[in-house]
Amino acid sequence: MFKQMMNNYYYGKAGKGDLTPDDLPSNRWQLFWETLRVRLSALVRLNLMYVVVFIPLFIVLGLGVSGAMNILNSTDLGDGQSAYTMQAALQAESTAEQGGDPSTVETPKVMSARESSDALYSILFITLVLFIPAFAITGPVTAGISYVVRNWARDEHAFIWSDFKDAVKENWKQSLVISLITSVLPIIVYMCWRFYGELANTQVIMIIPQIVVLMLGIIWAISVTFMHPMIVGYRLKIKDLLRNSVLLAIARLPQSVGIRLLHCVPVAIAVAVALFINPGWAILGIVLYYLLIGLSLSRFVTASFTNAVFDRFINSHIEGAPVNRGLREETDDDDEEEISVEMPRE
Repeated sequence: MFKQMMNNYYYGKAGKGDLTPDDLPSNRWQLFWETLRVRLSALVRLNLMYVVVFIPLFIVLGLGVSGAMNILNSTDLGDGQSAYTMQAALQAESTAEQGGDPSTVETPKVMSARESSDALYSILFITLVLFIPAFAITGPVTAGISYVVRNWARDEHAFIWSDFKDAVKENWKQSLVISLITSVLPIIVYMCWRFYGELANTQVIMIIPQIVVLMLGIIWAISVTFMHPMIVGYRLKIKDLLRNSVLLAIARLPQSVGIRLLHCVPVAIAVAVALFINPGWAILGIVLYYLLIGLSLSRFVTASFTNAVFDRFINSHIEGAPVNRGLREETDDDDEEEISVEMPRE
């Protein structure tokens, strides 16, 4: 029985007809769900390999969030108490009820709003500094992952390890440049935002450069969606890569913004669970999600989107370049008859 199950898994059921071109998906939406169904277990395996390079980044972000939560819990709520002092008071009361000495319960320090604000700025700055090396190292690996999921998203074959390794070896320089710029940009935007924000307190005109800096950061955030897929798909100089990515992001602005927001949905769900249900469950859920499939699934969704955009704006304008790979080709028998009638006779 087990042998028959394994044979069915690898070779299909006996007597089942072979797939024909008419069985292929007819649109991008069908192609996405079909390839996701077929590659779901492979995405889990790919994610386990991908997540290793993100461990330093997760540690940095975890420490930053933990530090910020400690500061918020120590902040004066308006009556000289904080979340920590309230918790200490309850603990002291419980100790007294049990016959213990309530004075042994240490009362945490309460931070003023100003002290809390300065501490949060400090935590954010340190986190953004540590973010630079932690994120920069992910670039070459992201290029390798992007190559594999690009093929899977258009229903083509790719070996998890060998194709990944070849893509990293071939594209690590450009992908490292992209990830380095992406890692440095948040702290630049943060520092410029604070600098121009302080000037805007006395000069209202300084709001304009403040908004410009923020918009540049947003434009990069949506343009980076196309950069790694374009690195593994085309041979371009870095300046052409950046220019084309920005143009594609602008050409498909609503969809590009939607993809970036879609990647934020798991975190938004975790925050909602932490606020309304249980923080422990939220942390456990988000950790398991990104540990098992979150990173590779995000890249797979991005690849499905960028494949369609590349076919629309790039491949269709390159002579001989294949388009709509993985989709069913429509038969043009009727069209051919109409064309033959309209063509002039010799």
